[in-house]
Parts: sequence; C-alpha cells; structure tokens
Amino acid sequence: MPPGKSKKPLLKRHAAGPAFKLPSISGRSSFAFTYQPPKKTLGVLSFGHILTANMVLELISSAKCFEGEQRVYQHSSRTLNCDMTFGVFVPAAALEDKTPCPVLFFLSGLTCTHENFIQKSGFQQYAAKHGLIVVNPDTSPRGVDLPGQDDAYDFGSGAGFYVDAKQEPWSKHYKMYSYVTEELVELVNANLPVAAGRRGIFGHSMGGHGALICALKNPGLYKSVSAFAPIANPSEGAWGKKALTGYIGDNTADWDQWDATRLVSQYESTPQELFIDQGLADNFLAAKQLLPENLLAAADTNEHIQTIYKQREGYDHGYFYISTFVGEHIAYHANLLKATKV
Repeated sequence: MPPGKSKKPLLKRHAAGPAFKLPSISGRSSFAFTYQPPKKTLGVLSFGHILTANMVLELISSAKCFEGEQRVYQHSSRTLNCDMTFGVFVPAAALEDKTPCPVLFFLSGLTCTHENFIQKSGFQQYAAKHGLIVVNPDTSPRGVDLPGQDDAYDFGSGAGFYVDAKQEPWSKHYKMYSYVTEELVELVNANLPVAAGRRGIFGHSMGGHGALICALKNPGLYKSVSAFAPIANPSEGAWGKKALTGYIGDNTADWDQWDATRLVSQYESTPQELFIDQGLADNFLAAKQLLPENLLAAADTNEHIQTIYKQREGYDHGYFYISTFVGEHIAYHANLLKATKV
C-alpha cells in the first residue's frame, strides 16, 4: 500500500515520511517510593516508602545530563532468575520537585545491551525537553551460562526477542516479555516518580517487535507505542523463525501470540495507534527480515488499529538513523502521554 493511503481513512494514518533525501546497515499504579540503598550506593531517590526485598535496586552509575540524570541500575530479577541491568533517564522536574512524570520504555535490538541506546541515540535532550522518564532494559538475561547462549548473534545472549520461552533450557531464564511488561513496570513504579497511567513504549528492530507485541498483548498498559524498523512479522523472516523455533517450539500456531502482524489481525480491544518508522536504505528491509508491509496490510483489515508509517529515504538500520528521528518519536509519545486522562 502506498504511504499516505488507507482503505479506511477515518481509522488509518499511514503517513509518508518527509520528501527530502537524507546514508547500509551499521553495526501500573501510583508513583513515588523510596530507594533502599544496597551494598553499593551512588545516590538515593528519596521518594517515600521502603521497598520489599525483591524491589531493591543497586545504583551502578549516575551522571548529570541536560539538567537531569542518566542512571544505570542493577537488580536481582525474580522473573529471569539472574541479575539484570537497565538505564533510566530522570528529567530535572522529577529530581528537583519530585514531580510525577510520564514514563517511556525503550527496547533495543539484536546484540545490544542497555548501553547502546544511552550512548548512541542522543535521546536525553528530548526526554529532558518533554519531561519524560525513559527506561531502557537489556535485551536478554545475562550470566546464566546456558549451553549455546553465545554461539550466534541472533539467538541467546543479546537476542531474547521479548518472548517468554517455553523450550528447555531457555524457559528458566528467557522470559523477557514478562520481565518488561510486569517486573520492570513494578520496579519503575516503586522507585521513580512516574505519573500513574502515563506509560509508553518504543523500540528498534528486535526491540521494535518487542514494543509492538507488548502493547498489542496488553491493551491499555501503554498509552503510546512506536517502533524503528521493527521485525514486524517474525513468523515469516529468518531471524524470527529461528528465535520462535528455539524459544517457543516447532508448532507455528504457538508463534501467533509473539508476532505483531498476527496480533494486529486478531486485535479486538481498545483502539490502538502504531507509529512505524522505516529507513528505505535498510538492507534488512530488502532481505525481508522486517516485513512492515505485512503488518500494515493486516492493520488495514482491522478497524481497531490505526497506523502511522514514515519512510525515511536514504536511512539504514543503525543508530545514525535512530538518532536522527528519536526526537520526533519522543515528541509523539510526550504528546499522547501528557494528554492521557488518568
């Protein structure tokens, strides 16, 4: 379907990207509780009540950034049965006045850790401008020592695919979907001054897939969702087939709940808008790993799904692309999150 067109114009917003040409792939609840200092403390949040044992965070680092703070935390995850690390940007208002702020989660792509988005995207200036707390987790469990976990870049370490694994030996640890949608949300609510009900999610590539399925499987949990170059139909691409077979099993019917395109086809809940962003020089797009066209076609048949599709001429799959448009995405989320009635 050509960008900018829709079979149901009142329900779709397939918006074309800008016409200019700009370079192949590189590389739930209340807020405000107190951080209980663990053995290593570089700072405290000081917002209210003592945390339960499984919500204790260890502050690994903190740096002033655009009058806010870029932090990195570690904690023992009950969901993944290992220690996990995640980044948090806290804007000035949440530091100085403890003002409740909307929270935006970012999910990274294959091979990434929490560090890539923090160091390469430049998102902090936009989060500071719009007063958003931004949380970005790792992409898989770490240090669990499973056989084969480090054999390939697209499965195992750095490639959790934001699913809940059913197959051994992965099922004990690889439950990134539940970690992101449940445990991490609880941790953020218990440790940061987040505005109740004002939560969004976005991601890149594998993380774009993760953002889409987390929103589609949990209507109302996220008030906004967007994705850079998402793996939009993993059941039909090589990356997705490998991950779903390894984590979920050989029965392809079981893959449906982990595939954004199939979830869009089945979606019957609160109307949801999906903002999809795609670089046209992305060689993974040409290799049919991403397949956004399949998701858009499915959305055209479902009156409950609205879509915005922006195509970026000359942009590839890497962080130069993300850093160019991350400000637009954060403004999009801020607009929806600040307008949310709670």
